[in-house]
Amino acid sequence: MSTYALITGASKGIGKSIAYILASRKYNLLLVARSEDDLLAIKNDLVIKFDIGVEILTLDLSDPASALQVKEWVDRNSYPVSILVNNAGYGLWGEFEHLSKDQQLNMLQLNITTVVELTYYILPLLKAQKESYILNVSSTAAYQAVPTLALYAASKAFILSFTRALRFELKNSSVSVSCLCPGPVNTGFAERAGLNGLSQVAQKFNMNPDQVAATAVKGLFNKKSEIIPGITNMISAYGSRFFPKSLIEKIAAGIYKL
Repeated sequence: MSTYALITGASKGIGKSIAYILASRKYNLLLVARSEDDLLAIKNDLVIKFDIGVEILTLDLSDPASALQVKEWVDRNSYPVSILVNNAGYGLWGEFEHLSKDQQLNMLQLNITTVVELTYYILPLLKAQKESYILNVSSTAAYQAVPTLALYAASKAFILSFTRALRFELKNSSVSVSCLCPGPVNTGFAERAGLNGLSQVAQKFNMNPDQVAATAVKGLFNKKSEIIPGITNMISAYGSRFFPKSLIEKIAAGIYKL
């Protein structure tokens, strides 16, 4: 039986682009997102274009019960999963004290807790495969604190640290663990975050989701630890290791200034 790639946040942006690339490689797909209409349209298109199996689950992954619901769906149908892409996530822009507490906690539930729970639930299925992969989607925001994106950047730093540790723990297993750390991407992120428009500096870093997804999938199958699409983003991410944190935070604040 052909194996499946399980992708969260698959209805748009990077998740959708990864789905199309994996479909072109003849992976069957399990797509999870909030929008049923978008998922159905993608499913129909993928089946016609690539003649693969595509199953969808409409679910709000910020719901604390969602990871268990995904596990039960996978178990009930005995889907053999060999790739897990933890892509779903969002940001909130603004000063910490002025943002809604409930919205910020909802974001942390999706960006952190759901990723951890889903990985925990799906890992035994991945280990049962001869070769399997986990791709956790973080951000270049993980490499430094970002004023006005404080909790978002912190959540992505968690994902990066979690991925690196898990990769080490599983180094002698069949599971390869990678972290994707893109910069700004032309998706719905800015709108949902409440950014009225990126600064001119931030816009220079913008990439197309198809470009990011292509780099992500290549890095995934090459078993890279960290995947940073775009040379500018790579320099920015690794440069943060060599300059004072106060300077890096000042630069970041200027990019996402109020």
